[in-house]
This record gives sequence, structure tokens and C-alpha cells, in this order.
Amino acid sequence: MRVMVLVKATTDSEAGVMPATEMLEAMGRFNEELVDAGILVAGEGLQPSANGKRVAFDGPRRTVVDGPFAATRELVAGFWLWQVRDMAEAVAWVKRCPNPMPGPSEIEIRPVVEAADFGDAMTPEIAAQEDRIRDRLGGE
Repeated sequence: MRVMVLVKATTDSEAGVMPATEMLEAMGRFNEELVDAGILVAGEGLQPSANGKRVAFDGPRRTVVDGPFAATRELVAGFWLWQVRDMAEAVAWVKRCPNPMPGPSEIEIRPVVEAADFGDAMTPEIAAQEDRIRDRLGGE
């Protein structure tokens, strides 16, 4: 199963405070463990929401909203995409992770929707299209 592992933002991350060398080293070691275990698919840190934009959809209308965005604890400061056996394995790996922020922080784990989750709406034609897209991206 694939999971998206979301590092939640903090006041420091939203202020653009970069991690100390020790944190970069610890996180680098953790990422190497994930690679060695065959779990890490992708992962990156994100710039503060002040550098981002949101696009709101309402029917055919599109409205662009500039950051920063409110509710810091609901924002994402970074992510990993992991391939794990199950949610229990993902939780076990997150528990091994260095605290990604100075002070209290939170990491959220969410399963990625798979083709089978769409049921009958996933026609053979749509499944073939998804396979072609994944092949072009070199992914699973």
C-alpha cells in the first residue's frame, strides 16, 4: 500500500526558519534507512505558505488566493510518499522519525487511493489510461 506522510507546519516552518545542521543530518540518516528498506518513493520539504497560492473552484470559476494561509497546524511543511505493507508499518516508521520540527510537531499518515477503490467507476479504458500515465512517469 502507498501512503502519503505529511509533516504538519509549525509557526517556525511558516516563518521560514530552516532546520539546524543536526536536524538535516538526522533526517538524512532516516531517509537513507527508508531507501535501504525499499519504502521511500518520494519526499520533499515545502516552503512556507506565504510563498504559495490556492486556486478555489466553483463550477467554471477559478479564484486565486495568495498565501500565507491561516490555521498553521492544518498546513503541510513537507511530505514523503512511502510504499509499505500496511498502516501499522507506516506508523512504526513514523515513530522512528526524528522530530521534524523544533518543539512539538505532528505527522499525518494517509493512504493513497488505489484504482480498486473506485469500484465500477474505474472502467478498463480508464485503468489503461492510468497505467500509461504511470509507465510514462516511471512509477508504480
